[in-house]
Amino acid sequence: MKILIACEFSGIVRDAFKKRGHDAWSCDLLPTERPGQHIQGDVLEILNDGWDMMIAHPPCTHLAVSGARWFKDKIQEQIEALEFVHKLLNAPIDKICLENPVSIISTRIRKPDQIIQPWQFGHGETKATCLWLKNLQSLVPTNIVSGRLNRIHREPPSKDRWKNRSRTYPGIARAMAEQWG
Repeated sequence: MKILIACEFSGIVRDAFKKRGHDAWSCDLLPTERPGQHIQGDVLEILNDGWDMMIAHPPCTHLAVSGARWFKDKIQEQIEALEFVHKLLNAPIDKICLENPVSIISTRIRKPDQIIQPWQFGHGETKATCLWLKNLQSLVPTNIVSGRLNRIHREPPSKDRWKNRSRTYPGIARAMAEQWG
């Protein structure tokens, strides 16, 4: 399959699909952290390029409820972020997964099809992750582990905090590739 991993700079999900033999490409405004098939640019410009599947990780800065205290100051940013989400969800691609933390997507667009946790896929941490699915089955947990650390939430302030918080856990990426690929 020809698979687009939208808004991914890390290459984690891309590489999980590549490892299973798919023609997987990441696309982000940032360069990739891992060498591989990566398009640096606006993902909206390539949505019509014949993809079979897209897994999209739109920026959550103006959407996540963890930042609700700032919502009153970012009304226009939220409108633009939700428009971007709509464009991704309505892309002419047969199979779509849109991933985001608990956010206003749930109330402004629709509820997620599934909410997963890293501890269901081999990582002893919590980070509720919502999945909006089109023509894809819900992910089945692959390795439920003990431990419920809230490491992501407690990430100390730094210039890379947002990057560290946005990377997909490898166990989740592996499950996506195994179950959807």
